[in-house]
Amino acid sequence: MKILKRTMVLSVAVSALTLGAPAIAQDVKFGFLGGFTGPIESLTPPIFEGAKLAASHVNAQGGILGGNLSFTSADTTCADATAAANAADKMVNTDKVSAIVGALCSGATISAANNAGIPGNVVLISPASTSPSLTEIDDNDLVFRTAPSDAYQGDVLARLILSKGIKEVAISYVNNDYGKGFADALAASFAANGGTVAASEGHEEGKADYRAELGSLAATGSQNLVILAYASGSGQTILRQAVESGDFTTYIGGDGMVGDEALTGIDAASVEGMLATKPGSPEVAGSAVYATLATDAGLDPTSIFAPQAYDGAFILALAAQSKGSADREGMSAAVRAVASAPGEIILPGEWEKAVSLLKAGKEINYEGASGSHEFDAAGDVPGTIVEMVVKGATFVEVGPAK
Repeated sequence: MKILKRTMVLSVAVSALTLGAPAIAQDVKFGFLGGFTGPIESLTPPIFEGAKLAASHVNAQGGILGGNLSFTSADTTCADATAAANAADKMVNTDKVSAIVGALCSGATISAANNAGIPGNVVLISPASTSPSLTEIDDNDLVFRTAPSDAYQGDVLARLILSKGIKEVAISYVNNDYGKGFADALAASFAANGGTVAASEGHEEGKADYRAELGSLAATGSQNLVILAYASGSGQTILRQAVESGDFTTYIGGDGMVGDEALTGIDAASVEGMLATKPGSPEVAGSAVYATLATDAGLDPTSIFAPQAYDGAFILALAAQSKGSADREGMSAAVRAVASAPGEIILPGEWEKAVSLLKAGKEINYEGASGSHEFDAAGDVPGTIVEMVVKGATFVEVGPAK
């Protein structure tokens, strides 16, 4: 668990905010770590577009520190910790990025942070890593996330399932930090609220055949299958083979399954009404503003984790601008300062306004596309979880999950 001395952070942050504009113009480079190949390859491009949209707003409104903001990107594959470590090492030690948006998959973020980010004193803000294990990293206050932990999402999904009258489930989860953390949180809450978990079993990513795993789950007698995996990976294969088996009647997914790729090659009628959850955007001013900005840029404002990526990039840019330098030193304290009250509210896209306030020595408080981002001592945010349902062979957002 991180230990944060709030008063020290705030004093450092306030000092940083008084620096004003930098004396020498400089371009700023951030990194983006994503699963461009592997089990979330279909989800990654829109997330990256969300981060790049923030950079475009910065550059269109005068730039950062007198220069331009750009991104360099790298592939973690989402399934290979070594690939994530190598990608982060290149960004930190060769590309010399000031900060990183990413990684996306929880295991990739943990590997990138432990092997490169933390040793290099580089702040990482993940828009999509939801495993509870991120909370426990000994990270010198360098790892943040703009998506809520699955300790929270698991509880919300459990209560949502029970609200639908489903009292028993069998859970199949991808055997990694994301899948196991989510499954454990879901199972604990489901049981605590009166439900029965007939079985909760891990599976390995990348197999072509999961019929043995599905047979084990079906043997419990439960007809309600929860799949906590990835839409472009094992999740799609398991869902398709479960439908083919005819052993289950109800299907439920976590955020990793919320992509139409998960429904590829599956009879639409068989998964009609499939329930799922994902981190969403609360009904705050920043959410509506982002929706307009994204739409104007030709992007889908509802793309999973794209608003969180926008917020991660915008917060990092504000942090660098606030302390007058893209240097890594002091970035963590500056992140907390610009994203927390008190201060004048800054909404998505309001870069010019933020710069003007900072130059005047004013404090700012970024209220983002996906939430307020009042980071706790562990760099976590509570966030908002929304209910999704399959209608006509596509996932449709129902609204906030209660």
